[in-house]
Amino acid sequence: MKLLQGQIWQNGAEYIRIVRLERLQVEYKTMTDFVTREGARHTVTKKEFCRLIKKAQLLSPAAAEELLKGPATDKIAIVNLAVSDQ
Repeated sequence: MKLLQGQIWQNGAEYIRIVRLERLQVEYKTMTDFVTREGARHTVTKKEFCRLIKKAQLLSPAAAEELLKGPATDKIAIVNLAVSDQ
């Protein structure tokens, strides 16, 4: 498996996105809510990162896009309802 910048991995309820990929180092961001993208950034060696994602599942770009679209459209509908009620 080849690591690429921008890949998103799911490890249980946590999402891990590769922010910056270098020869010996990986900077990644962990998120519990994929839609808000709030989380902490970490920098580790490639070896440590591979150990971290050993049991994680790589999300396809289409699956990641579905995660973004699904809940976000519900939030937009709720906001539109609140605005129209005023």
